[in-house]
Amino acid sequence: DMPSFPPLLVFLLKTCLNLLASWCTGTEFRQRGDFVLGGLFDVHYGNNAMSHNRPEAVDCSRYRRFQTMRFAIEEINNSSALLPNVSLGYEIFDHCSSKDNFPSIFQFITMNKRLQPWYDRTGQSDITAVVGPFSSADMVTIAPLVMLNFVYGAGSSAFSKKVKFPSFLRTVHSNQDLVEVIVNILLFYKWRWVAFLNSDDAYGSDGLDLFMKRITETDICMAYNKVIDYNANASEIITQIETQHVNVVVVFVPEGTAERLIGTITELNITKKVWIAVDAWSLNKKLPKMKGIQTIGTVIGVAQPTVEIPGFNEFIYSTRRPCQRELGELCNQYCRDCEDLTPEDVISSDPSYSFNVYTAVYAIANALHNMLQCESGECQKNKTVYHYQVLTELSKSNFTLLDETIQFDENLDPRFGSYTVVFWNSSGDAETVGFYGFNPSDNFYINTSKIEWHTNGEIPLSICSTECSVGYAKEQEGIHKCCFKCLLCPNGTYIDVKVDEYNCVPCDETEWSTEGSAACLKRTVEFVTFEHAAAIVIVFGTVSLVGLSLLTSVLFALNYNTPVVRSAGGPMCFLILGCLCLSSISVFFYFSIPTVASCLLRFFPFLLFFSVCLACFVVRSFQIVCIFKIAAKYPSLQRWWMKYHGQWLIITLAFVVQATMLIFGYSFSPPAPFSDIEWEQSQIILSCGIDFKANTASVILLLVLCCLCFTFSYMGKDLPKNYNEAKSITFCLLLIAMTWVIFVTQFILYQGKYIHTFNALAVVSSLYSFLLWYFLPKCYIIVFQPQRNTTQYFQGLIQSYTKTMSQ
Repeated sequence: DMPSFPPLLVFLLKTCLNLLASWCTGTEFRQRGDFVLGGLFDVHYGNNAMSHNRPEAVDCSRYRRFQTMRFAIEEINNSSALLPNVSLGYEIFDHCSSKDNFPSIFQFITMNKRLQPWYDRTGQSDITAVVGPFSSADMVTIAPLVMLNFVYGAGSSAFSKKVKFPSFLRTVHSNQDLVEVIVNILLFYKWRWVAFLNSDDAYGSDGLDLFMKRITETDICMAYNKVIDYNANASEIITQIETQHVNVVVVFVPEGTAERLIGTITELNITKKVWIAVDAWSLNKKLPKMKGIQTIGTVIGVAQPTVEIPGFNEFIYSTRRPCQRELGELCNQYCRDCEDLTPEDVISSDPSYSFNVYTAVYAIANALHNMLQCESGECQKNKTVYHYQVLTELSKSNFTLLDETIQFDENLDPRFGSYTVVFWNSSGDAETVGFYGFNPSDNFYINTSKIEWHTNGEIPLSICSTECSVGYAKEQEGIHKCCFKCLLCPNGTYIDVKVDEYNCVPCDETEWSTEGSAACLKRTVEFVTFEHAAAIVIVFGTVSLVGLSLLTSVLFALNYNTPVVRSAGGPMCFLILGCLCLSSISVFFYFSIPTVASCLLRFFPFLLFFSVCLACFVVRSFQIVCIFKIAAKYPSLQRWWMKYHGQWLIITLAFVVQATMLIFGYSFSPPAPFSDIEWEQSQIILSCGIDFKANTASVILLLVLCCLCFTFSYMGKDLPKNYNEAKSITFCLLLIAMTWVIFVTQFILYQGKYIHTFNALAVVSSLYSFLLWYFLPKCYIIVFQPQRNTTQYFQGLIQSYTKTMSQ
């Protein structure tokens, strides 16, 4: 219904529109029929085509599409299978340019040569649907004026938005699909640094927007962009491209602009570039044969596949002359530029989009066929057909045309068709070298061997920075992600370029890597088993120590009342030998996989019972010195020592203090299994972690006992020659000190797999020091020199030493 506007305003608006329509009415190609299809084809070149009210030149490829529509309608009219007893007519205009296309549009929306700005469903235009226009700019200009069904049409992705363009349906793929093919070519050849030239219209702007959005998900960078028109300064563009060191240029422009641009580039003697042509000009017949075209580099294009339409060539020949005065004049202007065209010119011209025009006409015809219920062999031609009904049927299209199933998606974009990848060869032809289909299972292929590269057969490079080697991370330089420097990933890290190209990822604790790694390796778990040769030797030595200690105890027990056993300490000898055996328990827990229990028993028995051993030797050293030196000078001290059993008090005190400190320290920080991953990056060394701070007091007590023992034994260095117990103790202590100095030095320099084996060896060596150098000489005297194991012999030594001291 007509909106409520003042009557005078409505009258003036109607009058103006009808005057404009009357002024715009001109000649056109027209054929009567039961249903009339409109056609919009820009047969003449460019926006300058209407200068001085006459066209400059006819574009043969566009003229071919115009004739394709006429042929399709004639073919349908002659068919008994499609729209029987119904004829299709047409009104086809050459609207020439986006600013001069309104006359033809006003013709389409008139009813009986009158414009009706508002009308209901009972009154509508005589045109059922419109095939065209070709360019996005033309479509954007006219689409808001009318609600006719536009079929075929432009590639801009904006027309997929049905809220804005509800009656637009196309048989060509949108720019989004075209950009997808271009990006796939760039990715296929790993061209990351590209320039993008686009036209200053809806087609070029849409292509630029889609390209920028698409490459954000890839490693492609747009190094340079320039919006160009028909009069673009090619020299300035090339200078900028050369400055950016770009070797691949995407030219997203219409055919006329491309011809002008490429023609100028050939004159500038530009070489060593790859030019990617869009479907608007990739099959251009003129450019590949242009003089000097081979010097610009390699041209790869994306094209609509060429489909041979049966009978079309015969139709062109049957028209004899493409333009005849009695039929009307093209572009509503003069047609003298068409008169020189021959059928051969039309047939040999660029066939791009011809099949799309052909498909558009057949889609409309099939929609009418379904609406008029022609399945019975006769159509209900008197049935009223509304535009919205035609659109509904078009959206449901499902028919086969030249082995292609024609269907449309929810945005009324085609679900059929494909793209071909072409290469301009040295013969001046666009040779097919690949394809891009819309079947996900097999949608892209290029036969690189067919392409004659301008770089002596090698695929050209177009990158900002050379790709990093394996194991290097990228650090972006500037605003482009394609420009970067490479940083070597350090030890213990790796880089997976499929996940993140910019960050070195630390390995897990159970893994390791060398610098420059692309993956981490599993660490080998290392520990010394009981089956290891070193472990067998140490365990055998420990068992032997226990056995020798038991034999020594038996020997001493059998000779308990002899002077040698008494002078060695008497009952204290059995305590020392027992503690040596108990200390050796620790050795058995230095091997195999550490556990909480094994870590505890690795240190506790040795620290506790070896402290008792040292306490015994401290007391024994003190007693030796006391007998020979202190007793004579301090008799009261000797009496007190004998009365209160001082030796046992000292030993007991040392045991209690050491046990208390060990229990206290282990309560707060007990030894526990520990995996050392610091010493060797490729290994996990299983060990027992010990808190040295918690065990400081225990170690200090051991050191104090050693120092006291050494002090007292050193004081007895001048005792009788044959009475060498003090000397034996001194020598044992020196061996023990040397053993642990060597071990500590080794521990500082090496903390690998065998450090715990060295620790066990140090423990066994310490125990053997006392057994071999203190007890073994006495066993030798008992067994092999019994004459030295008599009371008279010992009394003689003591009396001799006493006389010497008194003198």
